[in-house]
Amino acid sequence: MLIAKVIVDIPVSRTNRPFDYLIPAWLEPLLAVGGRVIVPFGPRKVQGYVVSITEEANDSDSKMLREIEQVLDDVPPLTLELIQLAEWMSTRYLCPHTMAIAAMLPAVLKGKTEKWYSLVDEPDRELLTQSGFLTYLFNQGSMKQTEVEKQFPDEGKAIPGYIRQGIVESEYTVKDRITRKKVAHVALSLGEMQAMELMDSLPARSARMKEVIAFLLDKTEPVPMKDLLMELGLTRSTLTSMEKKNWITLTQKEVYRDPYADRTFAMPTKHILTAEQEKCLKAMEKAIKAEEYQAFLLHGVTGSGKTEIYMEVIEQTLAKDREAIFLVPEISLTPQMVERIKGRFGDQVAVTHSALSQGERYDEWRKILRGQVKVVVGARSAVFAPFRNLGLIIIDEEHEGSYKQEETPRYHARDVAIWRAQQNQAVLLMGSATPALETYALATRGRYQLLTMKERVNNRPLPRVQVVDMREEMRQQNRSMFSRDLHNMIEDRLKKQEQIVLFLNRRGFSTFVMCRSCGFTLACPHCDISLTYHRTNHTARCHYCGYTIVQPKNCPECQSDHIRFFGTGTQKVEEELSKLFPGVRVIRMDVDTTSKKGAHEALLTKFRTGQGDILLGTQMIAKGLDFPKVTLVGVIAADTSLYLPDFRAAEKTFQLLTQVGGRAGRHELTGDVVIQTYTPEHYSITHATNHDYEAFYYDEMVLRKQNGYPPFFRLVLITFAHEDVPMVIKAAEQFADYLRPRLADSTILLGPVTSPISRIKDRFRFQLMLKYRDEPKIFDLLAQVSMHFDSWLKQNKVILSIDLDPQMLL
Repeated sequence: MLIAKVIVDIPVSRTNRPFDYLIPAWLEPLLAVGGRVIVPFGPRKVQGYVVSITEEANDSDSKMLREIEQVLDDVPPLTLELIQLAEWMSTRYLCPHTMAIAAMLPAVLKGKTEKWYSLVDEPDRELLTQSGFLTYLFNQGSMKQTEVEKQFPDEGKAIPGYIRQGIVESEYTVKDRITRKKVAHVALSLGEMQAMELMDSLPARSARMKEVIAFLLDKTEPVPMKDLLMELGLTRSTLTSMEKKNWITLTQKEVYRDPYADRTFAMPTKHILTAEQEKCLKAMEKAIKAEEYQAFLLHGVTGSGKTEIYMEVIEQTLAKDREAIFLVPEISLTPQMVERIKGRFGDQVAVTHSALSQGERYDEWRKILRGQVKVVVGARSAVFAPFRNLGLIIIDEEHEGSYKQEETPRYHARDVAIWRAQQNQAVLLMGSATPALETYALATRGRYQLLTMKERVNNRPLPRVQVVDMREEMRQQNRSMFSRDLHNMIEDRLKKQEQIVLFLNRRGFSTFVMCRSCGFTLACPHCDISLTYHRTNHTARCHYCGYTIVQPKNCPECQSDHIRFFGTGTQKVEEELSKLFPGVRVIRMDVDTTSKKGAHEALLTKFRTGQGDILLGTQMIAKGLDFPKVTLVGVIAADTSLYLPDFRAAEKTFQLLTQVGGRAGRHELTGDVVIQTYTPEHYSITHATNHDYEAFYYDEMVLRKQNGYPPFFRLVLITFAHEDVPMVIKAAEQFADYLRPRLADSTILLGPVTSPISRIKDRFRFQLMLKYRDEPKIFDLLAQVSMHFDSWLKQNKVILSIDLDPQMLL
C-alpha cells in the first residue's frame, strides 16, 4: 500500500513534521501531493496536507499506521513547488509548517467545511439501479457527506470512482464563508422540430410560453434565468409551469464572481518607448527568451514610465507561453492600475486584493489554479499564486514595508519572489523611484542587475519643490496649519481650476486629547498609546487594539472643561480648508473614509472626473496615482515619520516625500510641491527636494555603517509579551542568557529592553535584538533556542515572536 506523508493542521512545535498514513486503495484515485485530507490524530480527526507519497514508512511498521479517512479536494490546491516553498518558509521564518501552508490558501479553504456531492452528468440506467446514492442525487440534486454516511454506509468506497469517471463532483460549503457561486440557467428540453410543432399547437393564451420557446431556440447554450426573465419581462411562474411539462430544464450552473463583470476595459494606447525604456527592456529580453533566472532592479524617477516596461515584459513572457505575477502595494492597487492591465491583457488577468469579497477572491484564485489565467495582479499574498509555468515576477514599489507580513509567518514577499524565480528559472523585476537601501546596495554589488531611468516620459520636468520652514511661519505669527506660500498656491490653483493633492501621514481629527488644566492625556487602558480623536462620531480611538470611547466633555482627572485636541489629523485639515476656501470640494481619503467596499475606487473616480478640487489623504494617496490636472502637491507635516524610534525613519521620510511629490505635473501641466517642515536642514528633506536618491543613499549608508544597521548587518527582533511585567522580563533574560554564549563573536545581542510601545492589548512587551553577518547557522540556533524554551513559554503563557529582517521596530 502507498503511504502519504501528511503535515497535520496543528500549529505547535511538537507536530511540526510530516506524519505517515496509509492510503486505502479506494482513495488512491483521488489522492495527490498538495491535497487536503482528514486524518485521525490521537483521539480526534484533523485536517492535513499531503506533502509526499511513498512506499516506505518512517514512523513505524506499516501495519501500525492509521489510514487517511477523507480526501477534501478533487484538484489539489497546492502545487509541488508551493509544498517545497512552505518547507523553506518554515525553516527560514521559524514558523510551523502548517502556518506557512495556510498563508498560501484562500480564506475559504481554512474554515470548517461540509462536503456535498452532486451529479455532473446523468449516470446510465444500470448504474442508477445499482446505487441508491446515485438515485438519490438524480432525484434530489445534492447530498451532504454526513447524510451519505448515514443513509448509504456501504457506498462510501465507490464514490471516488464516480468522481474519477466525471459522474459526481464534490464541493465544500464553509461555515460563515462562501464557496462556489451557482446561477439558475434555462434550456429547452425539446429538439428543434418538437419545439416548432409545440409552438404551432399552443393556444393564444400561452403566448408567453411561445416567447420563451422562440427565445431559447436561438440559443446554443443554457441561458441565465435572470437574463431571460428580464429580456422577456416574465415572472418565474411561467418557467415553473413549463418545467413541470418537461418543455424546459432548469439547472444550477457554476459561475465565477467577477468583481469587474460590469466594467469594460478599453485597450490602452501602446506608447512609443523612450530610449531609456528601450535600453532597460533590451537588458531583460535575453533572460526572458532564454528562460533563465535573473534579477533586475529598475530604478526610475517618478513618471519615467516604469509601468509601461512592466506591461512589455509581461507581454514578452506570455508570448513564451509562461505566466506572470505582478505585485503592487495594496494602496497602489488602484482602479487605474487594474484598468490598465485588464485593458492590455483582458481575461488572462486575475486580480486579488483586500477590497474583494471572500467569494470573489476565492473565484480569482480558482481561475489561477485551473490555468484559466496567465497573469495575476495583487498585493503581498499574490506571490503564492499556484502557477505551474511561472516566467516572471514583478515587484512594483519594491521598497514598500507592506510587502513584509507582520503576523506569523513573518515572510517578506521579496524573499519569497526570489525563491520562486530561482526555482522556476524566471525573471524577477523590482521597480522603484526610491529603492530600499538593502536592495540598492545589492544591485551596486552585482547581486541584481541595475537598470536606471533618470528622465520622465516626453522629457517632462520633475516638479519644482519648495521647502517651507514652519518655525519661520510661527515667528511671522502664522498659526495656521498652512504656510503662506502653500495658502497662496492653493488659492491660485483653485482659480485656474487645476487640482491639488494634500498629504498628511495621520488620520482622525487630532493626534491626541489633553487637558490644559492638569496635563492629563487620554490614553488607551490596554496599550501604552494615546487615543486619537475622530470628529465624525466624536470618539477617541486606539489605532492598535480598537478601544473606543465617546469624547469626554470634562477632564476625567480634574473635571476641568479645558480639554482640547492637539496635533493635526486629516479631518481637522478638511475643516480648515472649508473655512479658508469657502465652497472648496475636498475629497478625504484615509482608513476611516475608505473602510466600505468600493469606497476607495469611488473617491478616486470622483476626483479623476473633476468632482473634487483637493484630494486630501494619508499614505494611500502617496503612490501610484496619475491625474493629469494635479499641478500642486502639499505635504502638511514632513516631520511626522522623521523622529520615530526606527533606524529607517530617514529613509521612509525620503521615500514618502519623493513618492508623494511625484504625483504633481505628470502630464502637460507643470507641477509644484510644497513641503512644510520644522527641520528643513535634515538631509532626507534636502535630498528629496533635489530628487537626488544617490546623494541620500550615500549619506544614509555612512550612518548605517557607523551604527551597525542593514545593509551592513542583518537584524532579528525577538519580542516577548505577557500580562505581568516580572514574567516578561524573566523570559527575555533567560532567552538572552541561553543565546549569548552560543553566538559568533561578530554577532551583537542588544537587550533585553522595553519595546518602544511597552504594552499592547493588556500585554507588556520586552525585546532583544540580534545584529549579525556571516553567521550561516543563525536560523538553526534560533530554532534550537525556541525549542529549548517552548514548553516553559507555553506553561507560563508567554507569547514569543521572532522577526527576521524586521520592517517595524515598534
